[in-house]
Amino acid sequence: MRFRLLGGFVSERIDEIGYAIGRTVEPPLWVRKGLNVLGVLGLLFFVFLFLPWTQNVSTVGQVTSLSPDVRPQTLHAMIPGRILRWYVQEGQRVKAGDTLLLIGEIKDYYLDPNLPQRLQEQLAAKESTAKAQETKIKALRRQIEALVQMRAQSIERAQNTLSQARLRYSADSAAYVAARVEYELTRNQYARQETLYAQGLRSLTDLQIRKQRFQEAEAKLIAAQNRLRTSALDVDNASIQLRVIENDFAEKIAKAESELRSAESYFYDVMASIAKLRNEISNVEVRRGFYAVVAPQDGYIVRAIKTGVGEVIKEGEPLTVFMPLAYRLAAELYVRPLDAALLRTGAKVRLQFDGWPAFIFSGWPRASFGTFGGRVYTIDYVDTGNGFFRVLVEPDPEDKPWPELLRLGGGVRGWFLLNDVPIWYEIWRQINGFPPDLIPQFYKKPSTNQKK
Repeated sequence: MRFRLLGGFVSERIDEIGYAIGRTVEPPLWVRKGLNVLGVLGLLFFVFLFLPWTQNVSTVGQVTSLSPDVRPQTLHAMIPGRILRWYVQEGQRVKAGDTLLLIGEIKDYYLDPNLPQRLQEQLAAKESTAKAQETKIKALRRQIEALVQMRAQSIERAQNTLSQARLRYSADSAAYVAARVEYELTRNQYARQETLYAQGLRSLTDLQIRKQRFQEAEAKLIAAQNRLRTSALDVDNASIQLRVIENDFAEKIAKAESELRSAESYFYDVMASIAKLRNEISNVEVRRGFYAVVAPQDGYIVRAIKTGVGEVIKEGEPLTVFMPLAYRLAAELYVRPLDAALLRTGAKVRLQFDGWPAFIFSGWPRASFGTFGGRVYTIDYVDTGNGFFRVLVEPDPEDKPWPELLRLGGGVRGWFLLNDVPIWYEIWRQINGFPPDLIPQFYKKPSTNQKK
């Protein structure tokens, strides 16, 4: 019985001691609540790691125009001169063809107000000279044709004379041969008659008759010989006359042709002067059209570079900055070569413009506020010279329109949207420095029939 009482007492004491120890070891309330909060936060962070994250490439740029012909441009002076008058104010809206300012001449050659009329008079004089020279050329050509015809006729006549002389020479040659034969015959007869007379067989009368016939034959032979020489000389003279005619007409024709070539050369010089004068007249007319600097298209006068009246300007010097009216807004962004390989035409872009407040989550574009949609219009094939590639972004027709008050040249930030990945993967990629993933539809699988 005593043992039982002692055991119960011990049990009660042990329970009291355990309770006291439990109360002493138990953590405070704030520790237990903090552990609960950390547990919840850890669970939330674990869930957060599996949330989707949109990979993107962030960059900066400026607002521009999509078409090059409607971007801000500088109007230059086409000719040197001095400013006479301004017809517009800075910021004024103008239409295509409106006169912006008037330029006056400073070169002494163009100071004459009647310069086109003077040049027209010179042109008329040169054209008259050209007509007269053309008439002279025609006359010289007709003269050459006449000389050629006269040469042919004169040569034909001289050839006929030569033929006649040759015929006479042939006849005189035959007559000379006949006279020589007769002379030899009469001489022989006279010698025989003289022998017979010496022998007393012939009378003196017969001898004298033979002597007379011999002398007549001798005279005929001398006459025939003289006629033959004269005929030979006539043949030589006819040949010489033929050569003289040919040389004479050759000289006349060569002289006429020389005058013709000189006339043609002068005519061509006059025609060159006429062409030069016409060119100069056209240049003067075109130059006078440059006196008035006009608006190339509808737009605004942004800023006057050359101001005042009477200021001298040089050829090609800028006068004013002009902003076309009908322009299409675009964003001009610059990306690194590493990021340019990830972009394709038509890729989505989120934009934030300077002056428009925005609340941005780069990885959650749908949760962002104040950004505007765009899509890649084109990517330059070469860099800009400083290691970046230019990307033109146009408004996304499926998104809300861009602000109407945007000004070209304003700053813009852009985020090129890529693939959707878990947040833990993006953190791992950033820690390891890996590039973003390509958008799946941009992958191109190799063809199965492609040669390996």
